Amino acid sequence: MHFAHPPSWWLGILIAAAIAATAFLSYRRPLAPLSQRERATLMALRAAALLIVAIFLARPIVLAPPAGAKDAVVPILVDVSRSMRVADADGRPRISEAADLVRQLVPALSGRFTTEIYGVGDSPSPASPDDLSAVARQSDLTRAVASIRDKYRGRAVAGIIVVSDGGDTGNAPDLPEGPPIFAVGVGSPEGVKDREILGVTAGDPRLDQSSVDLQVSVASSRYGTTPLDLRLLSNGKLLESRKVAPAADGSPIEAMFTVSPDPQNATVYTVEVQPEPDEVITENNTRSVLVNPAGRRRKILLLAGSPGYEHSFLSRALTLDAGLEADVVVKKGRNENGESTFLVQAGSGRASTLTAGFPSTREALFGYDALVIANIEGDFFTRAQLTSAAEFASERGGGLLVLGGRSFTSRGLIGTPLEAALPVELNDRRAGLASSRGDGELPPAHNAVTLTAEGERHPVTRIGSSIEQTRDLWAALPRLSASAPLGGPKPGASLLAVTVAPGGAVYPVIAVQRYGRGRSMIFAGEASWRWRMMLPSADRSHEYFWRQAVRWLAGPAPEPVTIEVPDGVEPGDSVDIGVDVRDNVFKPAPGATVTATLTSPGGKSEAVTFRHEAGNGGRFTAAIRPESRGLYRVSVDARQGSSALGQSAQWFFVGGGDREFTNPRLNEGWLRRIARQSGGRYVRAADVSEIAPWLEGAVPTAAEPVERDAWNEPWAILLLILVLSAEWTLRRRWGLR
Repeated sequence: MHFAHPPSWWLGILIAAAIAATAFLSYRRPLAPLSQRERATLMALRAAALLIVAIFLARPIVLAPPAGAKDAVVPILVDVSRSMRVADADGRPRISEAADLVRQLVPALSGRFTTEIYGVGDSPSPASPDDLSAVARQSDLTRAVASIRDKYRGRAVAGIIVVSDGGDTGNAPDLPEGPPIFAVGVGSPEGVKDREILGVTAGDPRLDQSSVDLQVSVASSRYGTTPLDLRLLSNGKLLESRKVAPAADGSPIEAMFTVSPDPQNATVYTVEVQPEPDEVITENNTRSVLVNPAGRRRKILLLAGSPGYEHSFLSRALTLDAGLEADVVVKKGRNENGESTFLVQAGSGRASTLTAGFPSTREALFGYDALVIANIEGDFFTRAQLTSAAEFASERGGGLLVLGGRSFTSRGLIGTPLEAALPVELNDRRAGLASSRGDGELPPAHNAVTLTAEGERHPVTRIGSSIEQTRDLWAALPRLSASAPLGGPKPGASLLAVTVAPGGAVYPVIAVQRYGRGRSMIFAGEASWRWRMMLPSADRSHEYFWRQAVRWLAGPAPEPVTIEVPDGVEPGDSVDIGVDVRDNVFKPAPGATVTATLTSPGGKSEAVTFRHEAGNGGRFTAAIRPESRGLYRVSVDARQGSSALGQSAQWFFVGGGDREFTNPRLNEGWLRRIARQSGGRYVRAADVSEIAPWLEGAVPTAAEPVERDAWNEPWAILLLILVLSAEWTLRRRWGLR
């Protein structure tokens, strides 16, 4: 034996003297009379206990014989999640095949290793081959392996065997280092007869009726190109049914439904495929998505450079939209003192903040959801106002739209704080986009607006009920009078439409991008009012475009109090809810008090406790665990002292899909990856006998004794307990307490 932290000779003498003095003083004047022999015995026991503690502090190291294979442990982890019910293991359920494999492995390993069996669902638990059943809600395999590695840390582990179909549905991080993993795949990599809804996503609201496009992805395996019936339900009621067919077996089918959700209440849309009589898995035949209600009307500030057709038709389109509340400021001219004068049309006491043509305070500006700057020269604004406009998008999360040729004339906004917020370069360094397109195709006429491929699908420019109708409607629009010669789109921006100048150069006319927390857009054309005046009165393309453009910009603008809930929540998941709290100028409010209520599908309400995330501004978080499928509602109220910062409510849907049966075939890729990364091997069920020789080779052969900490040995702790117990027993026997 030796010490990891041996004391110096003088410190050893000092410790010994201190122990002897302590033992002597402890029984120098006992409360009950003791004989010399009794006092000496108690002093010796007290000194022995103190000496053992002192020795432990020096960390004694003992030598143990080298570990043999019999001392090595082989944990066997068996996936017991619901996907193991699938009967594709030679016609039997996967869990039955897994149980037989364990019965085969244990005898083959027990002569050389100590085997311990665990069933793995949400967490590993001890099991035996006879009680394995596929009932677990999910298979968190990564976290289970990490847990087993921690459990056996410090012990000799030859390897960990994982018997699974590879469907890891947990969200654990990557595996830490540890013993090698030997993975056994159960099931068929080709899959079974199955029709599956792969995903349903809801796009941004479009058109003035707030229509929403639902993008649906479906897969059909082992049914060839046989058509399938696709059904769409709204809150359980059938809306539409259509027949679709895959291009080839297993090829994804993309479909799109256009719906009009309830603007006042949450709407759950469910897409389902009717099960076939011979379909093995039906749990993945449905998938749901939640569309939250539109909520309050969005506040829009429209700043126009002068009265005219463009201003008149644009403001009319916005003010007549029931979902928008538009304040309009129009620059009229100058008074006798040379000061600019404005026509202000605003409501709810907001007119007083707009008398100078631009909101007088940051709070007044940030009270809007979108800012529209129409045909105003850049030098009209002060630098502070342009900075506020850029921060309106980046910090407040509002929508910013700059339109009209005069907004981009001369140097315009070049070099201003607003330039970075816009989705295109403001100066045309390449003399148009034609040289960068490389396809030689130009729109047919100058100043006509032509959509890009992205523009045909984007909610800003998709003014028809289908892509084909949208394309036809834009082709029928009258040409603009002119368009500003702007540069190409910035990285990350989306170019939705282009036009051709009289000289033949192609320029962007509509482009959008995300900027900070908000969105921005440019419309570089002149005289879009022609789309209203030069077409039949029944044509509403002009209104549709401007209304849905502004709605798209203003829609995601956050409130001072916003709630974030993750998508794809299933019953039993731990859900982290985030609340972002800001004051009336949208600065983080870390000192706020947040109270919240969670309403379950049955109508039961309970309080939720939110805690501030240290070092994360006004961010507050709480964790909940919804146990049942259905609609949940989180309501939040935030206050700063006696001042109310705001209220917010957010719906979220639990159980829209089933992760366990998403692509339910044997996932050999995942099993191979964890085996390869850990230094182990992967085999299919038929080759499980190869694991025993691999495990023998994985056990390290120690040629020298193994060093162990003495304080981790049972006998060391037992020795200290025996000495203290002996002293306590003798004290009581001889009349001391």
